[in-house]
This record gives sequence, structure tokens and C-alpha cells, in this order.
Amino acid sequence: MSLNHLQIVIKGAGEMASGVAWRLFNCGFTRLCMTDVAQPQAVRREVSFCEVVYDEVKTVQGVTAKLIKTFKEVSDAWDCGQVPVIVDPEARIINHFKPSVVIDAILAKTNLGTKITDAPLVIGLGPGFCAGGDVHLVVETNRGHNLGRLIRNGEAQKNTGVPGVIAGYGAERVFRAPKEGHLTVLREIGDMVKEGDVVAEVNGSPVKALINGVIRGMLRDGTGVWKGMKTGDIDPRGNRDFCYSVSEKTLAIAGGVLEGILSFYNR
Repeated sequence: MSLNHLQIVIKGAGEMASGVAWRLFNCGFTRLCMTDVAQPQAVRREVSFCEVVYDEVKTVQGVTAKLIKTFKEVSDAWDCGQVPVIVDPEARIINHFKPSVVIDAILAKTNLGTKITDAPLVIGLGPGFCAGGDVHLVVETNRGHNLGRLIRNGEAQKNTGVPGVIAGYGAERVFRAPKEGHLTVLREIGDMVKEGDVVAEVNGSPVKALINGVIRGMLRDGTGVWKGMKTGDIDPRGNRDFCYSVSEKTLAIAGGVLEGILSFYNR
């Protein structure tokens, strides 16, 4: 079997999972299937294939994903050159699909049920997995020298809870809910904003930009949130194109996944 005919299941369809799917698809691994929950809450919605749950179809930099309802529709999506995404939080499709590779890209910071026996090659992204234990390989997701590095024994770095620094800004880049309630979006992804601008509200309480820049991510209008929950982020570099393209961090992580697949199946 040629490598481009490997069948790959990606658990999760948020930003990181979508970047992995995007890179694999562009490298000829087109027999992909992604799973997600019934109401995904991606912040970087313009580069997240989970948006198909709401919009049926989502294209990210030339790669198109399509929502499917049954396992039988997977091959139809492949025939159309699309990445199928199915609401399947328990990833039951693994038992039906018998994939060559399973990639847990949920980024839950803990293992929600992935097993090393799920496929001949099982890869986990970030903390919560142990290479040689519950998965074969782990990819480092923490920014820094080891970002995207393939771990063959042991675990990724622990979650720091601190946003990565871009153009000198870290925590200031993130919008957070001031209280529990429902988000009302006032400014959209791609909008340029200034420090102090109100970008959203939670039950009447404002969510303000702490720095100047472009809104890179924002939860959907009406999303239920809790106090302190991340509701969006801002890119201080101010380049609108970055809002609609896979990030450098995601590309590095996807590169680690690609290395893992090639090194395993080219043995």
C-alpha cells in the first residue's frame, strides 16, 4: 500500500487538528476523517474545520472539509476531494474504519480515551499522553525550542496556562469573559481594533481589547461562557492575512505529525 492511501482518523477538528489535516492533505494524505463534538467552540474559527458543524462546508487555504452524518459518507467526501468531518465525540469511527493512523488532536491536556491499540500508529498532541504508553508518539505543542518535536519515549511539557508571546505580548492578546453568561459579538474576526475598544459583551458586561491589533479569533455569537473563559484573541502584528491562514505554531506541530507518519511507515 502506498503511503498516500493510508487511512487516517484525526480526533478533534479545531485549530491545531485542522492545521494537521491541512498539512497532511497537501502532502498527499487525502484519506483523512476528522471527528468532533456536536457544539465545537473554536476561537480561531477561520482556520478550523469544526465550523462545518454549523456551516456544512469549510475551506481553509484551499482545502475543503465537509460535514458528514454517517460513516458510509466518508468515501463520498474523498471522491470529491474533501476532508470529511463527523460528529462523533467517542470516535466510534475508529472501530468501523480500522485506520492506519489515529491522531489525537483534541488538546484537552489529558487523554480522553485514546489507546495505543487504536491503530498501528497512534500519535498524541501535547500533554496528557505518554509515548510508549497510551500512544506510540507524542508531538510537543509548547512554544519554544522543542515546539513540534517528536517524542518517542515519555511525555510533552506540562501545560503552562500562559499564552504564547507574539510581538512582545502574551496574556494581553487574549479576550476573556468577565462573567458567566452568553457572548454577544460586536466586532468580527479580521477587524482592526485599538486598546480599550469593546469587542464583545457577556450579558451586558464589556469585553475590551487590551492592545492594538487585529482580531484573529472569536467564539461564535451566542456561545455560553464562564468567567475567565477565553473568548477570542488579538494579533498585535496587525496583518489581516494571518487571521485566515494556518499559524506558524500549528505548522510546526503538523510537521511533527508528518515526521511521525513518514518515519513509521518508511521503516
